[in-house]
Amino acid sequence: MRHKLWLLSAPVALFLMLALSLYLGGDQLSRIPLPSFTSEGSILTTNPTQDTGNITQNTGEIIQDAEESAQDVEESTQDGGDGAPDAGNSKQDASNSTQDPSHVTHGPSNITTIAQDVVDITNSSKPSKDNVIKDAANITSYIDAIMDIQAHSLTRLECPDLNSTRYSNLKASNQGSSIEYFFALDLRQCLTLLPTLLGSILEAMRFLGPERCALSIVEGHSPDGTYDVVTAIRQDVKNIGASYFIQPSKIDPSKGDRIQKLAELRNLALRPLIDNTDRVTDTTTVLFLNDVAICTEDILELLFQRTALGATMTCAMDWTYVGHDPTFYDVWVARGINGDSFFEVPPDGNWNWAWNLFWNAEETQARFYENLPFQAFSCWNGAVTFAASVVTKEGLRFRRANREKKECEQGEPQLFCKDMWFHGLGKIAVIPTVNLEYSVEKGEMIKKAKGFVSDHVATQDPAGDKFEWAVEPPAKVKCTPTWDHQFWKAWNETLSKRK
Repeated sequence: MRHKLWLLSAPVALFLMLALSLYLGGDQLSRIPLPSFTSEGSILTTNPTQDTGNITQNTGEIIQDAEESAQDVEESTQDGGDGAPDAGNSKQDASNSTQDPSHVTHGPSNITTIAQDVVDITNSSKPSKDNVIKDAANITSYIDAIMDIQAHSLTRLECPDLNSTRYSNLKASNQGSSIEYFFALDLRQCLTLLPTLLGSILEAMRFLGPERCALSIVEGHSPDGTYDVVTAIRQDVKNIGASYFIQPSKIDPSKGDRIQKLAELRNLALRPLIDNTDRVTDTTTVLFLNDVAICTEDILELLFQRTALGATMTCAMDWTYVGHDPTFYDVWVARGINGDSFFEVPPDGNWNWAWNLFWNAEETQARFYENLPFQAFSCWNGAVTFAASVVTKEGLRFRRANREKKECEQGEPQLFCKDMWFHGLGKIAVIPTVNLEYSVEKGEMIKKAKGFVSDHVATQDPAGDKFEWAVEPPAKVKCTPTWDHQFWKAWNETLSKRK
């Protein structure tokens, strides 16, 4: 009898022990923290087209730019589905990333018509209560540091005095309420960078003529107080005479289709320009900046070279430090005029060859090492200028790849450049005298390593900046959906012939 009872009770006891272990194990698993995101919203991965991207190097791991990492892409919202953005497609106005304007949302439904000089677009809920700098004095210190480039109460990148003679022709001379320079930014959790970034932008505005300048900021619910500061400076920006548009956004590139959402954010930053075409002229220029440590002379040099070269777009060079020496950063997006990446990344994703820039483009490499502008198929590199007509007349928008047509999975800036070429706007130049990093500390390091703009132009003959533009793009461009899956495709794949 006892034997039978033991046989019956043994399975029950075993079941109870197993259930208890699972319960305790589940409790422990629930304590494991979620991955930590960087200020750009990216985390370590091994795939540039996934929601998170990491690239291994012999010196360690680096976090890939959110603009270039992740490639969750859907079918693009293009004219007739041919891959070329529809000039009238409002779906593309609400994005800010390098994807097909698959910002499939038409933008917030209650977005307001912008008619004021300073506007707070409240088409999405405002940041949470956690997103507040409680100390009013702290906000004031940031305002002072941003509005006064000479203020040193907060850490900022030390920049040279402006060469006012070199950039004098950039000063807006037209009368009326037109916008000559439109600054666009997507910001999230970059509070300590604001004195340098916004301070340099406002100094550039004062030089160019603030009445002809507009600043558009999309802010992504930062918990560090970024939104509080960019909101607090609105009256100060208005006081210098510039137009100011600010909008909080709930778009989160870390969730779902990353490139799509990045495109939406970029297009959202351009929305005030698109909604105010009556203030846009044939010479209006867009300056789209990442959260970079930038000097005023960097901004003006990009503008200067766009005019001097007759370029549609000019790009900086951005860098990161994964070891002692700086490494070019935007390799997933940037393509040389030969269609190849700026440096070779093997299938295992290591960046051991990052030092060998333009290894298979002799002329480009020579100009790069001489700090002279050179043409590229695509670039972004932390900061760009481009003709406003690209979006106001040609109707281009940032977008994601067209998956239905199996378009190469790529970042929204690369697709933007591809669409520019398709519209006959392939005068895209990289300006190697403008070198940027993503923090003040590393920004100082890159300036010491690469030099300031003024260091280079002081000894250069402006005539050497000119080069002969390639009228046609490379027949094929390297496609890199993942590092272990790289191949070449026709530059204009999925795009229909223009009528």
